[in-house]
Amino acid sequence: QVQLVESGGGSVQAGGSLRLSCAAFGYTDRIYCIGWFRQAPGKEREGVARISTDSGSTDYVDSVKGRFTISRDNAKNTLYLQMNSLKPEDTAIYYCAADLRWRGFCSTDQRNYNYWGQGTQVTVSS
Repeated sequence: QVQLVESGGGSVQAGGSLRLSCAAFGYTDRIYCIGWFRQAPGKEREGVARISTDSGSTDYVDSVKGRFTISRDNAKNTLYLQMNSLKPEDTAIYYCAADLRWRGFCSTDQRNYNYWGQGTQVTVSS
């Protein structure tokens, strides 16, 4: 029903910036929450940032607050993640994912996100 395609990953030195994009296709008007998740080598996947398409409210994991900004362009059906002041510990595969169920808030439970992109690699060197 929904297809997600990430882009914008790459390699950067610590302190640098990258902007990730996630293009959504299909029943995009049914997306309630959409967000970014990441998985570092040897670690579990974690939520990074989420945005409600209903209210526009956002939330972030503590480790990226003040450095990352999630935003969306409804006209282009595209989600963004602006990442500044990157650190080596930000190295991971970044995924965007969508939750189509209205919950009144954006869930932090990954199991509620039924549509996932293929991921894009971000590598930050020290």
